[in-house]
Amino acid sequence: MYIKTLYAGWADMDFNSHMKNTAYLDKSADVRQMFLIESGFPVEEFSRLRIGPVVKKDEVEYFAEVYLQQHITVTYSIAGHALDGSRFLLRHEIFRPDGKLCARVTSLGGWLHLDERKLVAPPPPLLAVMNLLEKTEDFIVLPSSIKTNV
Repeated sequence: MYIKTLYAGWADMDFNSHMKNTAYLDKSADVRQMFLIESGFPVEEFSRLRIGPVVKKDEVEYFAEVYLQQHITVTYSIAGHALDGSRFLLRHEIFRPDGKLCARVTSLGGWLHLDERKLVAPPPPLLAVMNLLEKTEDFIVLPSSIKTNV
């Protein structure tokens, strides 16, 4: 499983002195970017390919609080994808140092063609990288985002 250790900084806090809801989304996005960069897909490669990841829906479930300067472990796995890779369901779980699950972020998205402004299947090397992610126990096969003319 892909895992990164981060920490809850000042900008991640809310009025109640714990990590705010948008910080969970930001930490999840950071970990996704780290995975892509480490797998040979930095932002420059996406610019060259003229595609980019787009999230259509995020769901955050909260279980325990994270406090200022607390280290967190963020996992990254895949909860579903279309066979052609055009649509994906990503899962992040955020844990405190004591192992307590704090939050689960599930994001539905796809690959946006930056010129055509429509969802497309990723090139085979990117699909292969996404297939390296560990599948969740509740993994599902999603329908393709590719529209076919009938």
